[in-house]
Amino acid sequence: MEPIKIAVRKIVEQVMRSGDIDNRYADSSAMYAGASAHRRIQRSMGENYQKEVSLSLEAEIDGESVIVQGRADGVITLPDGGIVIDEIKTTSLPLERFRADEKAHLGQAKCYAHMYLRQAEEKHSRIGVQLTYCQMETGEIQRQSYSFTAEELEEFFAGLLEDYGVFIRFEREWKQTRDSSIKATPFPYPSYRKGQREMAVAVYRTIEHNKKLYVQAATGIGKTLSALFPSIKALGESLGEKIFYLTAKTVTRTAAEDAVRLMAEKGLRVKSVTLRAKDKICPFGAPGCNPDFCEYAEGHYDRVNGAILDILENNDLITPEITAEYSNKHRVCPHETALDVALWSDVIVGDYNHVFDPTVYLRRFFSENEGGGESGGYIFLIDEAHNLADRVRDMYTAKLSKSQFLKLKNEIKDKAKETAGLKRAAGEINKYLLEVRKALGAERRSAEKELDAEFLTLVNAFIAAAEDWLPGAGHSGHNLHEEVLTLYFEALMFAGLSEIYNGCFISITDVFGSEASRTLFCLDPSEIISRRLEKARAAVMFSATLTPLPYYREILGGDEEDFILGIPSPFDRERLFIAADYGVSTKYADRENSRLPIAEAVYAAVSRQKGNYMAFFPSYEYMAQVYETFTGRYGEINTIVQKTGMSEEERRDFLLRFDAENSETLLGFCVLGGIFSEGIDLVGGRLIGSIIVGVGMPKLSFRQDLIKDYFNEKNGRGFDFAYVFPGMNKVLQAAGRVIRAEEDSGTVLLIDSRFNTPKYRTLFPDHWSHIKMIKNADELEQLNPAHD
Repeated sequence: MEPIKIAVRKIVEQVMRSGDIDNRYADSSAMYAGASAHRRIQRSMGENYQKEVSLSLEAEIDGESVIVQGRADGVITLPDGGIVIDEIKTTSLPLERFRADEKAHLGQAKCYAHMYLRQAEEKHSRIGVQLTYCQMETGEIQRQSYSFTAEELEEFFAGLLEDYGVFIRFEREWKQTRDSSIKATPFPYPSYRKGQREMAVAVYRTIEHNKKLYVQAATGIGKTLSALFPSIKALGESLGEKIFYLTAKTVTRTAAEDAVRLMAEKGLRVKSVTLRAKDKICPFGAPGCNPDFCEYAEGHYDRVNGAILDILENNDLITPEITAEYSNKHRVCPHETALDVALWSDVIVGDYNHVFDPTVYLRRFFSENEGGGESGGYIFLIDEAHNLADRVRDMYTAKLSKSQFLKLKNEIKDKAKETAGLKRAAGEINKYLLEVRKALGAERRSAEKELDAEFLTLVNAFIAAAEDWLPGAGHSGHNLHEEVLTLYFEALMFAGLSEIYNGCFISITDVFGSEASRTLFCLDPSEIISRRLEKARAAVMFSATLTPLPYYREILGGDEEDFILGIPSPFDRERLFIAADYGVSTKYADRENSRLPIAEAVYAAVSRQKGNYMAFFPSYEYMAQVYETFTGRYGEINTIVQKTGMSEEERRDFLLRFDAENSETLLGFCVLGGIFSEGIDLVGGRLIGSIIVGVGMPKLSFRQDLIKDYFNEKNGRGFDFAYVFPGMNKVLQAAGRVIRAEEDSGTVLLIDSRFNTPKYRTLFPDHWSHIKMIKNADELEQLNPAHD
């Protein structure tokens, strides 16, 4: 068996951390790693400085052969031949606050020093260690020097590995149990559904060949199990180390848990942990992760290792409820504990942001010195992947507005010296954006490919001023603290994106009335997604609506060498009645005249068979207009209307109205692309029909036009990429609410003249091949009615 590879950082952080959770003050270096500051310091060190020195050492922990690896920031050769290991730590926090973790920083450097001595050709009996701290905004550098004998480092390293041994022992014994169970676990059903085996084989081969796979698989084949089962089999054959099952919604995370539970009933043993947002799992409502606000934050790191082992030794399927139970038992933060448990788990179920978000991604897995690529053995399974491009675009877009800084400037009333810098920095940004507003005029906007360096300088000055003020004595209870902290985070995001700003972004200036804002807008998320996917051995992206597949492969970070797979619906197509009324135009200019024919078509559709239906509209305004017409003419039909900003309770009550036992027809008026057009599962008689008004096209807008222009330059298909393909996905999602199981049957009616054009007809899935094209509601009524 090959030795286990472990990063120095992982060992040190697991063993040497102690004390409280205290994240009152963000560290911008955590977001973008201070790479530029590292390089600047390294360049300044002269010719006797060797940077980024890779080190590794084979050792034994609790009888297990391991390779400890890492990378020293620098190795300095002194004039007398002596050696100094340089460990650089960059931060945007005051250095005295950041150096509170100096014990762990020194521990990491001592590991590198020991590893260097062991692998160096020339033997040294003593070696120096230097901790270099850099405050990035001010450029202040502090250094702390140490000297150790080879024997001292040998003893330290051995003790560190001995303390880490309890986790190695757990991992060794667990993997033996896990792998033997994986080999013995059969597919959990007597047979595969139609298309399910095809997808499972494609997933396995993708992992085997270290590739990416883009799968459109219609509802009903069991995509979750088709992705997880072969991936877990790959773990058992050492083709991967961890599976990340990433989703956009809670309901699909539950589906992943259910799939693991189903396999566990057949004998499978894997550790699966579901990660949940901090504010959703915090027992105190996430008021503040520090000892002043949270009793679990105080001393968390002194207790957390015991909690981790307790959870792992007693649970396989670790849901948020299990995590909460053990966090209460050990008085530790459930969010941080779940993240630590993930380090020792085989399957990690979570949101897209755990991999893709620049501010909250899981650094413990995806930092530069951790896993990824073939060596890391990570397998990404990305469910409902049609959502990913827009989610990443949002994650990598940042906006700052004039009114935010004017408000803060005006609220700082006192004349104290400690607030003067903050007030001045906020005022300078307000003043600058005021000049921008005057230059552009009222209610205008512009877009520039180049960054505004002057504005960015002002933003960085505000960040520095906020970081000077936030840690001040008593400021955590100051009436402006939350406002400053929020604006600080937004400024950090803006400055952070500026570091990776390239041709995939554009800088937008918006002026409306007295307001002016600057936005760094992500036009093309494909490059960002591609870089993240490089952290995995293999990635599988799947959805019922990845149409057209080549578009999604491109926008989701793939290339022509990556696999695509389309799996048709396993259901009898005759169980779906589908028609398109192409006699109505729903284009914006035609909407006033379309209200009556749409109402007639909707009535004709719901009159075919008693039951529950949803009608989806391009906007709330259009929905309200047609609703007024429909209820005025067809008052005998029971209706329910989606409202803006519905709470979870209101959403639940809305869906409960769709009862299979309803004695009369119910028609829900909903918004296309909204909360009820995807991600809901109303099986059987709970929903027997979807009426979709319009082609789902995003509203014509300045930003969508910027996307269009970008892709026109890139591939000549700007309008399709910005409007047609995203819109058609909404249509397919809404239509997919009807047939959810083999025994389901129902109706889908599309209403828009554009559905009869070649552009849209080529986007229809195969199981729509029997679609009926009609010109009006009368033709729909003349078709054979459905049977009760």
